[in-house]
Amino acid sequence: MSNATLTDVILTPCGEIQGTTCQWPGIRAYKGIRFATAGRWEYPQIVTKWDGVYDATHYGNCSFQPRAFYDEGEYSGKAFYYNEFRKGESYTYSEDCLFLNVFTPADATPETKLPVIVYIHGGGFTGGCGHEKHFDGPTWASQGVVAVTINYRLGPMGFVCLPELNEEVGHTGNYGLYDQMVALQWVQANIAAFGGDASNVTIMGQSAGAMSVQALCMSPLTDGLFHKAVMSSGGGVSKMMNNGQNHEARYGFWKKVMQAAGCEDLAAFRALEPEKLFTAWQSAAKEDKSAMMAAGPCMDGVFFTQDNLSAAQAGKQKNIPYMMGATSEDMMPLFMFGMAHDWCKMQDKQGKQPSYCWLFDRQLPGDKKGAWHSSDLWYWFGTLANSWRPFTEKDAELSRQMSAYLTNFAKTGNPNGEGLPQWNPTTSKNKKVMRLGEGETRMGGVSKLKLAYTTFTTKPVGE
Repeated sequence: MSNATLTDVILTPCGEIQGTTCQWPGIRAYKGIRFATAGRWEYPQIVTKWDGVYDATHYGNCSFQPRAFYDEGEYSGKAFYYNEFRKGESYTYSEDCLFLNVFTPADATPETKLPVIVYIHGGGFTGGCGHEKHFDGPTWASQGVVAVTINYRLGPMGFVCLPELNEEVGHTGNYGLYDQMVALQWVQANIAAFGGDASNVTIMGQSAGAMSVQALCMSPLTDGLFHKAVMSSGGGVSKMMNNGQNHEARYGFWKKVMQAAGCEDLAAFRALEPEKLFTAWQSAAKEDKSAMMAAGPCMDGVFFTQDNLSAAQAGKQKNIPYMMGATSEDMMPLFMFGMAHDWCKMQDKQGKQPSYCWLFDRQLPGDKKGAWHSSDLWYWFGTLANSWRPFTEKDAELSRQMSAYLTNFAKTGNPNGEGLPQWNPTTSKNKKVMRLGEGETRMGGVSKLKLAYTTFTTKPVGE
């Protein structure tokens, strides 16, 4: 979707790299940068050097995921999100998928020291990538913030737990989360070359990406890698969406996957063709209803030494500013919003830095689905022009406001700025949140939000 005109080569600690232009004037894109390498079910090793001039003019491979093995356009069960975010696009899938993308002003230098937003995509830890239509060319670089989007391993590639793997290195599971962490380490080591400030990094995610952001905020391994966090439709305080299951509790499920694949040992399982691996995983999951989150974060004793809920209640999350919220027709909207709202109040009660809560309720033009799960991403990224929807001036102004709030937050930890309605932190005493969407952008009371929720469908669109 972006012009492939070449731009100047820059020098990074890893070596020289060649970028390209994107849809925003004066912005340079560096696509498909390999930040790490990893064999199957091995923890990632950061890339520190490459030979020659790195060609960063095209996006890299996505992680294998179920849609890699069928024509998504012909599968009605996946039609909504396909039509919304991927129709007309083509993607390559591989186990070699640890790539990230950087968008930065063309005149940025190591002395520019711009704030950085690193975005982690959602998809239930089983799908997605960092360059679908809504992520292609964030407007943030035009607002003085370096944008980074990343890939990480998904499904059985990223979250297998087996005793044999535990014996190899002393822990197992969460390979996809380690990918995210190493991407942040790569940013720390290299982002200055792109004009970014490694001491001012914001991490952001939606859905499983928001859960990933929360995981990174809880891990003792990630101190110093980021300084602010944004979570949409998936972050917050909840017993239901907790990572309380120990990696050992997942051994039984993954052994069933091995059996379904006809693999007698780890060597055979590691050598299994990706399509057969995914088929065996999906087959085992159908037989084991408790396996819904088996391909997701778990307690491994290293990345996580305590479950998220207990850690948050003990105040062990990073003491940084947060922005978080949900959409009015979200998957389980009351639940999603409640998690975010409770997190912000908890932050205040614990005397931590301010947290800013939102509700997005724009009824997107083009259908009657309302503010569905993920719909806010078009607005945060400022990529409305990439969409098929008949967006109006109202949508353009809402996106301008939301991207301004976001980039202001990345710059200072406070979303407020000139020309924007005042956004106050949500606290245990001031429970109002920012309303983004149908009406005037403003702070709104929780009781009104709950009344509004009752008029909306809670049926998820489905991914």
